Amino acid sequence: MKRHLPNAVTCLNLLCGCLALTNIFAGRLETGAWFVAAAAAADFADGLLARALRVSSAIGKDLDSLADMVSFGVVPGAILFTLLSQVAQRQFTDYVPPTGFWAWLPFMGFMVSIFSALRLAKFNNDTRQTTSFIGLPTPACTLVVASLPLILAHDQFGLRDLVLNPLVLLGLTVLLSGLLVAELPLFALKFKNLRWADNRRRFLFLLLAAGLLLALRAAAVPLVVLLYVLLSVPKTAAR
Repeated sequence: MKRHLPNAVTCLNLLCGCLALTNIFAGRLETGAWFVAAAAAADFADGLLARALRVSSAIGKDLDSLADMVSFGVVPGAILFTLLSQVAQRQFTDYVPPTGFWAWLPFMGFMVSIFSALRLAKFNNDTRQTTSFIGLPTPACTLVVASLPLILAHDQFGLRDLVLNPLVLLGLTVLLSGLLVAELPLFALKFKNLRWADNRRRFLFLLLAAGLLLALRAAAVPLVVLLYVLLSVPKTAAR
């Protein structure tokens, strides 16, 4: 029985991804973003549970990747597609659909979905990624994208025009797509023990991330992911 528990949590991740999609395409981006957060929590919990119960299987690994492709592959593409659609429509009246470049612009958001698929396929076949990551993990990428609707819904810092700038959205899409498949070693948040000496980088990241989230809320998420990449740089340089 216990060997099925991690897979059940993985299925919860998939369910949250599906619910995120239904809300995104219904125009409820903020609700979709919260389902992304729930999917990320389930994705973290299934691995934690599998290690705690000492159960693993090839099916569990494949199921995890398939669930991640929905929650952290299709979903961020759908969010970017919707935001870019809003940007494109702003160039026209409410009664005139976008044409030319603006009609094609929203589909650029699915670049993240394509590179997420490449990232997941690479992860499943790369023996170097057993204790760390090479390239930005898909959940981290998706949390950055999912933070955008929350920033727009609770714009405490006047970031709306920046978030809905087509160059910013396109630049973010290209940057995240590149980071997903980059040969960039990043540490994993997997604790074998709680000793400071063995987990200094992880503890520092969690403390700084908590401070940023308390101070900036959703606007902190892109900064937290940037912090994650920067804290991995010394490890990268050492190699």
